[in-house]
Amino acid sequence: MTWASIDLNADLGEGFGRWRLTDDEELLSVVTSANVACGFHAGDAATMRRVCARAAERGVRIGAQVSYRDLAGFGRRAMDVPAAELAAEVAYQIGALEVFARAAGAAVAYVKPHGALYNRVVHDEEQAGAVVEGVLLADAGLPVLGLPGSRFLEAAAEAGLPVVTEAFADRAYTDEGTLVPRGTDGAVVTAADTVVERSIEIAGSGTVVAHSGRTIAVRARSLCLHGDTPGAVGLARRVRSRLEAAGVRVEAFA
Repeated sequence: MTWASIDLNADLGEGFGRWRLTDDEELLSVVTSANVACGFHAGDAATMRRVCARAAERGVRIGAQVSYRDLAGFGRRAMDVPAAELAAEVAYQIGALEVFARAAGAAVAYVKPHGALYNRVVHDEEQAGAVVEGVLLADAGLPVLGLPGSRFLEAAAEAGLPVVTEAFADRAYTDEGTLVPRGTDGAVVTAADTVVERSIEIAGSGTVVAHSGRTIAVRARSLCLHGDTPGAVGLARRVRSRLEAAGVRVEAFA
């Protein structure tokens, strides 16, 4: 499925104290949705407040990027968290971000899992259900952003939450439409020209070339641009420019 319009989302606020990983200021001039770290894999109160304020100023939608509690591992380490505990922690992260979003005159507009949690809820029914329960605790009307065909989006739809599919131009895909695990050779697409072309293919034809070389279908209403890769801002600008030149409207889904 192709779209006349597409959202561009990026992970922002991924710093802690004096340390900053992403160029939030510049990326907010390009993307339409900001996945803001909520303190469990990155981010702190001051960072969350700053990013929410800047996003609100620029009309960028604010999303809660919820994670396992794993600051040291940047939320990318596999963890076994009891479902009830995970649901509470998801709600806690959304609530924390909502305070700063409202202070900026906006609101949390959607929820997206991060890292190991994102990958876990593709297949794990219990963990997917726990994230959905956490979203419902925070706000039963919040859209959730995730991988097409994932158990997470299925559980969210079953619970009555709006679901939004996303794709990654800078990540390699398996033939099944899941992401190739980080650490695998070629899991992250680093060639800028390739990332730009993959973005056009995803938005224009609803397809992408998988790690195996096969062309697979991807249904995506939003396109994720990672902010922690070298040259992220310049690449994001190139992607947006090419999409608009191809006649694709770049606009938020929420």
